[in-house]
Amino acid sequence: MDLRLNDEERSLQESVRAFVRKELAPVADRMDREDHWPTGVFRKMGEQGYLGVTVPTELDGAGIGYLAQAIVLEEIARVSPAFALSVGAHSNLCLDNLCRNANEEQRRRYVPPLAKGEKTGALALTEPNAGSDAVSLQTRAERKGNRYVLNGTKQFITNGPVADTLLVYAKTEPSKGSRGISAFIVEKGYPGFSVSRKLDKMGMRGSPTGELLFDGVEVPAENLVGRENHGVEIVMSGLNVERAVLAAIPLGIMEECLELSTRYSREREQFRRKIGSFQLIQEKLANMYMQLEASRLLVYQALDSVGHDKRTGRPACAALTFASEASTRVALEAIQIHGGNGYMRDLPLERLMRDAKLLEIGAGTSEIRRLVIARELLGPGFD
Repeated sequence: MDLRLNDEERSLQESVRAFVRKELAPVADRMDREDHWPTGVFRKMGEQGYLGVTVPTELDGAGIGYLAQAIVLEEIARVSPAFALSVGAHSNLCLDNLCRNANEEQRRRYVPPLAKGEKTGALALTEPNAGSDAVSLQTRAERKGNRYVLNGTKQFITNGPVADTLLVYAKTEPSKGSRGISAFIVEKGYPGFSVSRKLDKMGMRGSPTGELLFDGVEVPAENLVGRENHGVEIVMSGLNVERAVLAAIPLGIMEECLELSTRYSREREQFRRKIGSFQLIQEKLANMYMQLEASRLLVYQALDSVGHDKRTGRPACAALTFASEASTRVALEAIQIHGGNGYMRDLPLERLMRDAKLLEIGAGTSEIRRLVIARELLGPGFD
C-alpha cells in the first residue's frame, strides 16, 4: 500500500490548506463562542469543488476517492473541527450516500446542488431512544397512495437546523425490525417537517446540531432511496465509510496540536532555557507524534478498505476509535505543554480538546466500535 499522496491529492491538500487559513480561520473563534454557522464559507467551499470530492464529474463533483475526501476534512479540522464535522456530514453522510444509493433521476435532481454547496445536506438516523442501537429507531413511514407519511423525532442531527436536503431513515414495516427500515429524501420545505430544538453542545460549536420533528410529513414515493425495507443495507455500508472518512478529523486536531506545541517549545523560556530542552517536554512531543502517525496509518488503511469493501467494519472502527481517543490525549498534552497559556481561550487548544471528545461518541461510541471489531474477529455466535 503506497501511503504517499499523488500529485492530484497533494494539490488538493495545498489548495484546501490555503483556503481554510484565508476563509475559515478568521471566523473559527466566532463559530465556537457564538455557535455561529458560516454560511458564506460553506458556499465558497462548494464553489471551489471541495464538497463533492467523491461525486462523479458529470454530476458536478471532482470524481476522486475517499482519501481525497479525508484530506479535505483533515485540513479543515486543523482550523475548525466543528466545520469539518459539518462538511463531513454534508459531503459524506448525505451526499456520498445519495450518490451511491439513489437512482439516476434522484441523482440528477439532488446531487449537483449539494456538490456545489447550493444546498446543505444532513443524514437523519439517530433518535432519542435509538443512538448506538440505531436500528431500533421508531420513526414510522406509512405508504398512502403515491406518498409516504413520516412521523417521528430525530435527535443529535449534524446540520439538522440548516439542512435543505435530508436522507432520513424510518420503519416501513416495524414487525421486521432492522429488515423493515427504508431510506427517504426529505426536503426542509415539506409541510410537517420542523427543527424542534437547536442543541447547545460542549464542543463542535458552530456545527449546527438539532432535534427534528416529522409530524405527518408527506414524502413523494419517488423519494424512496433504494428498495423499501432495505434501508439497513444503506445504513451499514454508509456507516463504515463515515467512520473511515471522519477519522481524518482527529488527524487534523493532532497535527495542529503538535505543530503549535513544537513551535511553543522552541520559543518559550523557563529557568533560562527553552522548554524544548527539557526531557519531559521532549517525551510529550515524541508521544504526540507517534500517536498522530500511528493513527494516520490506521486511517489510510481504513480508507483503502472501504474503497473495496464497505461491509467490513473492523478497519474503519479501529481507525476512528484509535484516532479519536489519541486526539483527546494529544490535545490535553498540548494544553499541558503550553501551561497556563494553553488553558486560556486566547489559544485554540482548549477548543480543539473539547471538539476532539465528540469523535469518541459520534458514529457509534468507542465502546460500540470495539464490539464491532471483536465480533468480526470472533465470527458468528458471539453476538
